[in-house]
Amino acid sequence: MSGITLLAALKAFDATARASSITTAARQLGLRQPTVSAHILRLEAEYGVELFFRKGRRLVLTEFGDALLEHTRRIFSAEDDARSMLTAAKTHYSGTLNLHAIGPYNVTPIIKAYRMRYPGVQVTVTVGDSKSITQRILDYQGDIGLVLNEITDPQIFCMPYREQALVIFSATSHELADADELNLADLTNQEFVMREEGSGTRKAFEDFLKSNRIKIKTSVEMRSREAVREAVIQGLGLGVVADRAYLPGPGLVKLNVRNFDARTYTRLICRAERKNSPLIAQFLRMAQQLI
Repeated sequence: MSGITLLAALKAFDATARASSITTAARQLGLRQPTVSAHILRLEAEYGVELFFRKGRRLVLTEFGDALLEHTRRIFSAEDDARSMLTAAKTHYSGTLNLHAIGPYNVTPIIKAYRMRYPGVQVTVTVGDSKSITQRILDYQGDIGLVLNEITDPQIFCMPYREQALVIFSATSHELADADELNLADLTNQEFVMREEGSGTRKAFEDFLKSNRIKIKTSVEMRSREAVREAVIQGLGLGVVADRAYLPGPGLVKLNVRNFDARTYTRLICRAERKNSPLIAQFLRMAQQLI
């Protein structure tokens, strides 16, 4: 299989793997469905491998296919970077920048400045927890991530962004809600509505409690900040969130806890080999100016 033919076949495989559907992949690539199928069948026949198996209507990657996808993601991510660089050199910056962030409130100031400077760039934002965001960046499923705390993986470029204080809040009906001031000891054995494992906010809070020898109870785990807020309103326990993300409202009160100084540190991350890609580099440079 020649280099050009192999590249076309790998592109068909990559699109199909991402979409779990030959029909969707063909539409995205602007090809006919039989052409995409032929590319995949030729790869399997020529190299004696199985890339997919069917599960209902979906195509599921085999173990070999999953390993190959890691390489094709890297190839076509580099292709996108090269296209962005060529476009920027010819005219102005354009393309799509995919962000994954722990919360939109953290990145909107950068996005606003970035869009004013580069109106030709479309920015998409997906919200998640630090653990899943880091994995998406590693898997070439996003360009830049905004996470809590430091990432030590050598494949990741990590840039400090902002420090955030955490706050504790409760329903107005909670037994601690009317106190003018609380001590750390008052948190002992209190029930908390916690974010899921992998949340940077949760880790920072638990590290603070451990260092101060405070033991609490977890009443329920939630996968979003909004779900935590609603559970607290319903009286399922206390909540903890970054001060910037705290949303006041009827039925909620922020608690004043003396010596409560838990903090998180937000960082911008990208694949180390992509930090000089034009769209990514300009975003990071602009973020540094806003620190």
